Amino acid sequence: MLKPALLYPIVLTLMLSACQFELSAPSASERPDNTPTRYAPEPGITWHWQLNGTLNTDYDVDLYDVDLFDTPKSTIAALQAEGIAVICYFSAGSYEHWRSDASDFPAEALGLNMDGWADERWLDVRSARVRAIMVERLKLAQEKGCDGVEPDNVDGFDNATGFPLMASDQLSYNRFLAAQAHTLDLAIGLKNDLGQIEQLVDTFDFAVNEECFEYNECDSLKPFIQAGKAVLNAEYSAYLYTSEYGRTQLCNQARELRFSTLILPLDLDDSLRFDC
Repeated sequence: MLKPALLYPIVLTLMLSACQFELSAPSASERPDNTPTRYAPEPGITWHWQLNGTLNTDYDVDLYDVDLFDTPKSTIAALQAEGIAVICYFSAGSYEHWRSDASDFPAEALGLNMDGWADERWLDVRSARVRAIMVERLKLAQEKGCDGVEPDNVDGFDNATGFPLMASDQLSYNRFLAAQAHTLDLAIGLKNDLGQIEQLVDTFDFAVNEECFEYNECDSLKPFIQAGKAVLNAEYSAYLYTSEYGRTQLCNQARELRFSTLILPLDLDDSLRFDC
């Protein structure tokens, strides 16, 4: 047994070592696994949404939403150099024959034509192959430097797809997309799919909505605002294109809800644009 006189220096050394360890240990905010590096758009941000035509990069906004396949990496980098975040659009629930990876989709995963979009067919989101293709698209978004993604057509269960999709199938798929995006440090927006917002608001980083004012559905999106997450809303009504009064009324409502609302052409080609 050590004598007390010999024990004190050892104890003191151990105590000093412990103190030095505590002082040098990284704080929670410094630890990579706790650092929130993912883009997180907040309510009320300004944005531009254009998927067709020559991209107009002159808007003074916080965020651009652009086509993943058609937008060069250099354009994304140039926008970001101006302090603008970039969200990249792709369809996660439909087959588009003109995309560069179209031949990768198995025939058995291609469903009915989409109502109003004859060139697109619904996908069977239960398919492992479809999911693998979407992972590659997310990797492309990361490679191009996108801050986040907007996967479209993630509400097939609520449409005539040609497949017996259940709400649970859609939830599984949408959560899969979100998990994969987050693994790549990409923010991800929930596109429409209003009926599943309560189950998905904690999983997605923002919402993208079309025409909630037109169809009196905007209350469904409030959980995102309450969670401090942006709601990016677009309205396409021809009445709003010509009526200043209509636009004023709409924008007053949008600002009250803290939505980021644009009035745009359905083709999203920048041929017309009003910003609330």
